[in-house]
Amino acid sequence: MTQNPATHTDSAESGPGPGGTVIYPDLAGKVAVVTGASRGIGAATAAALGANGVAVAVVGRDRAAIDATVEAITTNGGHAIGVAADCTLEDDIDALHRQVTANLGPPDILAAYAGGDGMPVPTATETAAHWRRVVESDLTSTFLTVSAFLPSMIERRNGVIVTMASAAARQAARSSAAYAAAKAGVIALSRHLAGEYAHAGIRVNCLAPSAIENEKMRAWMSDEQRRALGEAFPLGRIGQPEDVAAATVFLASAGASWITGVTLDISGGKVML
Repeated sequence: MTQNPATHTDSAESGPGPGGTVIYPDLAGKVAVVTGASRGIGAATAAALGANGVAVAVVGRDRAAIDATVEAITTNGGHAIGVAADCTLEDDIDALHRQVTANLGPPDILAAYAGGDGMPVPTATETAAHWRRVVESDLTSTFLTVSAFLPSMIERRNGVIVTMASAAARQAARSSAAYAAAKAGVIALSRHLAGEYAHAGIRVNCLAPSAIENEKMRAWMSDEQRRALGEAFPLGRIGQPEDVAAATVFLASAGASWITGVTLDISGGKVML
């Protein structure tokens, strides 16, 4: 029988709001890899998993930011290691796989969240170099990360994979065509994997956030601009990294044991499909 989640209220910093982080007892003792975890959505996801008793490999490219995320998790009583890796490079991914397996064991949960670079670029002025860079960053990085950890999940006949798309892949948006195409590719890849490996006990789902407040947004937009953006969403606010983290933890838990092949829009009602 699936255990009912309890609500953890000790650390408001790691939770999506006053209610705190939701705890799923079945996650305790599991191992997770979170790429793109040095800040923003990835860091919030790593923190939420750590609060659930998951041993977390925090993966990113900024060593100082990685260390800060690891410290935040361990300070709150969790267990985490930091690994610097560029997820577009096969050698880095191979080294990541070896380090995680040696230090934590084979992962039960993979959150492939590395990517970004969704700044608007008119398609008429898009360059081949930029197109390739964005596709490598957002789609190829997901493929390489999944391909490294998938074999051990198949062997153990168990595993949860969560990938990161974007609202830009769900409807026309102001981001570049390269970003929209790459994130749409992540959705298709995730759906394909879900169908291909369901028989092996592996669940694969995808998240598609809309506007999520982060350092870049705060640098680019004033408080008033962010407030106006939030009011444009049916639910009346901008998303927070913890909103995405909460969805990740749910999808990783036994509470989502009959959910696979889904793309979940975390968009405050902006995307309704």
